[in-house]
Amino acid sequence: MERLSADCDVYPGVTDRALRRYRAFLEPPGRRPRYPRDAECSCRGCSLDDVRYARDVLELVVGRLPVRARAELERRVAALDALYLGRTLPDPFADRQWRSDLWWRRRLAGGGEAG
Repeated sequence: MERLSADCDVYPGVTDRALRRYRAFLEPPGRRPRYPRDAECSCRGCSLDDVRYARDVLELVVGRLPVRARAELERRVAALDALYLGRTLPDPFADRQWRSDLWWRRRLAGGGEAG
């Protein structure tokens, strides 16, 4: 699917990279909140530094997969989503942001990912 996509955000290996990035963001132990950060560079490879962009890519890929593969990826992403909701805080000003329709973008972000 990645190889056949005409979308510039979907390229070979991006699903694995996005999943790894999402997991890595949630890995540090503890209960302290995590704050997503913007990517330093906007190229398609560096954009995955922003965990919210990685989640955007996963959403895009899920919508294009065949039923069986979609169900498997959705299960993995759902488990990470639950952790993300528990480790990030809601943003009271999310309605003013770009792409505020996506729940993972309605979380507080900061300059660094330290808790």
